[in-house]
Amino acid sequence: MIKVAIVDDHKILTEGLQGLITDSGLATVVGVAHSAGQCRLSIGFWKPDVLLLDVGLPDISGIDFCKELKQEFPDIAILALTTHDEYSVVRQMLDNGASGYVIKNALPDEILAGIEAVAAGQTFLCHEIDLLMKRPSGKNIWLTERERELLRLVSEGLTNGEIADKIFLSPETIKGYRKNLLLKLGAKNTAVLVKMAFEQKLI
Repeated sequence: MIKVAIVDDHKILTEGLQGLITDSGLATVVGVAHSAGQCRLSIGFWKPDVLLLDVGLPDISGIDFCKELKQEFPDIAILALTTHDEYSVVRQMLDNGASGYVIKNALPDEILAGIEAVAAGQTFLCHEIDLLMKRPSGKNIWLTERERELLRLVSEGLTNGEIADKIFLSPETIKGYRKNLLLKLGAKNTAVLVKMAFEQKLI
């Protein structure tokens, strides 16, 4: 039987998930944590095969926590279970080692299918996320780590010179990066760029 742990700060949801998983006969819940801190303390004892991980945790971003967990416990399959359905969030979770991504309003059968698939070493995307990832790439914006850092500094209102000092690059290089960002996001100026960055949760 598949051993599942759940990390999510919504207690009602975790109770519902526990019931769903236990009743399925497919898996058993070996532990529940409502924060990354709680999970860190217990995951070594739980030894789950699959970890259901929320992206929006109270103490750390689930995206960062996913990376941390995969480095420490590479054998645990992580299935993101979240309300976030933005391309950039899904992409970052998968890049950080998640084996699957399910949104919270997915059908119970899809959640169970996700647990089964990632436990078997497969990648699993719920129907809605699968469609999102297959959309024409014009709607999907994927930024490199450096571009995201630059975008964050631009959104803080720093000039090219100030950004250059901060990340040890020449103002000319920053100018090129900024131009690329405008092109990539299809923004006509910095104000639009910053607005899009926040709307699409790119930073």
